[in-house]
Amino acid sequence: MIRNAVVPVAGLGTRLLPATKSQPKEMLPVAKKPIVQYVVEELARNDIDRLLFVTGRGKHSIENHFDRDPELRASLERAKKQDLLDELAFEGIGLSFMYTRQAQQNGLGDAILYGEPFVGHDPFLVALGDSIIGMNGESDIVRRMSQAYSERQAAAVIAVEEVEIEQTRHYGVVQPDGDGDVFAISDLVEKPNPKDAPSNLAIAGRYVFAPLIFDMLRRVQPDKKGEIQLTDAIRMLCATGRRVVGVKLSKREKRYDIGNFASYYETFAEFALADPQYGAEFRERLKKMLAE
Repeated sequence: MIRNAVVPVAGLGTRLLPATKSQPKEMLPVAKKPIVQYVVEELARNDIDRLLFVTGRGKHSIENHFDRDPELRASLERAKKQDLLDELAFEGIGLSFMYTRQAQQNGLGDAILYGEPFVGHDPFLVALGDSIIGMNGESDIVRRMSQAYSERQAAAVIAVEEVEIEQTRHYGVVQPDGDGDVFAISDLVEKPNPKDAPSNLAIAGRYVFAPLIFDMLRRVQPDKKGEIQLTDAIRMLCATGRRVVGVKLSKREKRYDIGNFASYYETFAEFALADPQYGAEFRERLKKMLAE
């Protein structure tokens, strides 16, 4: 099983300004929790033991969030606020957290290179810190990807989701070489014109890699923005005959990609409506608002 995860959270989040001026995008709340907490809880449920956050300037609140806060706990205990203490249960989630900083914003591929000393010679997971898989992060996609990595003796496994063909222009899209929920990938295209898209299967923010990916990333030439693109490194794996495999998200594993305000608002509303404590009341208030 895959035990190590690299979670890049160094992006500036400019499409969510001004909310992200002093607050990391990954720490924006979705219903009761920040985005990145859903990601971490998903990984813990999928047997990840060690997690490296690749951070950037102004991301200290992520580290603080997953650290224990004895003073807060003591205050809640004195006030006999057991319900609020229960909300801090994630502090004992059982993962070993480590942090490193990406010195410059040189792209996702560059951020992943910072994980090489952490993972060593072991396969590892990459989970994007602004993408939640499944309602409340309830997904076993990582476990299924780990299984596919082992069974297919792959160099890379990529989670994919089916999207409308017109939406392919917004994603990295894979070219499948076979059918089914687990299939070979022969190539990838970054944000294709829909008429040229090789499929409607978009990359969904979860990857499993053999350490070979680091050699590929070092060979990638920076793009026009000076960034190292992960997609280019995966294409090198395909071109050199390495086995790259796709695993489809199930229908219940919707990907919530918090990349702009439209997707953020939609995700917040969907999670809030599903909240067991406040969802019903929120639904009634929404009905009244929409009827006005």
